[in-house]
Amino acid sequence: MSTPIPKRIKEARIAKDISQRRLGLLIGFEQSVASARMNHYEQGKRVPDFQTLEKMAEKLGVPVAYFFCTSDNMAELVKAFGNMSEAEQAELLEAIRRKNSEG
Repeated sequence: MSTPIPKRIKEARIAKDISQRRLGLLIGFEQSVASARMNHYEQGKRVPDFQTLEKMAEKLGVPVAYFFCTSDNMAELVKAFGNMSEAEQAELLEAIRRKNSEG
């Protein structure tokens, strides 16, 4: 299976209604390469390093883990979990643990 990163970058960028150029500029790329560089990431021609993914995640409002999710359901779950408060996350994890221990 190929990396899910290109698909996830594009999904998160479109969901935030940000152009490739704008995202590239927001994460610190030079104006002359911002659009092309983001296009290469979304086309899978280049893979961003982890620091670049962290910057993208911050600007797009998703956890870094979102970019690595191979299934759409997992991606949505990671995104939703990342938007929860610490207390809500702990509550959800406890509910999952209880469900898993019930077998």
